[in-house]
Amino acid sequence: MNKPMTYKGYCAKIEYSDEHGCLIGRVSDIRHNITFQGDSVEKIRQAFEEAVNLYLAGCAERNEEPEKPSSAPSVVRVSAALHRVIALAANHEKKSVNEWLAEIRKKPNSKED
Repeated sequence: MNKPMTYKGYCAKIEYSDEHGCLIGRVSDIRHNITFQGDSVEKIRQAFEEAVNLYLAGCAERNEEPEKPSSAPSVVRVSAALHRVIALAANHEKKSVNEWLAEIRKKPNSKED
């Protein structure tokens, strides 16, 4: 089973970096780029929790509302041909289709809701 690591409603995507010899994590489903790392499951969980706490504390200091992750998955229907192109682009950047699409949406020229 592939269950994400969660803390205070935030989910983390964890991957192993052979280049750095450690686990690298990123809070998913929000626009802010919150990353962390550790060399064991215990340490990556601790780093994840610390990263979320630092993010929330920073938002409180700036008197801004922290971004909340989406509570429901988004579904987008595209043609098989377009999905292949997106999957190839995501794979080229060593990302999932969802991660790739989320990052494309964050880029300056993308349209917001």
